[in-house]
Amino acid sequence: MQIVLPPELEELVQRQLVSGKYQTAIDVLIAGAKLLEQQEDIYQGRLQELQQEALIGWEAAQRGELVDGSTAMTQIRANLHSRHATQP
Repeated sequence: MQIVLPPELEELVQRQLVSGKYQTAIDVLIAGAKLLEQQEDIYQGRLQELQQEALIGWEAAQRGELVDGSTAMTQIRANLHSRHATQP
């Protein structure tokens, strides 16, 4: 496979090589691909967490356990106020 990099990516690869962090351009590209894979794993994990949280909210709504936004904010502020009031 041959890859033609845009000038800005070619400069990035060259900077990494000059820095001594990598021996070859392939090493730089492999490192970038590994970071991309890690990032995708993180995003996939976060997506699953958000889906689970949405399901918890949906189930609470089905049980009638929700409060409107104004009430929720009042409760949050009261909770914060009581926490700060008890600290020395």
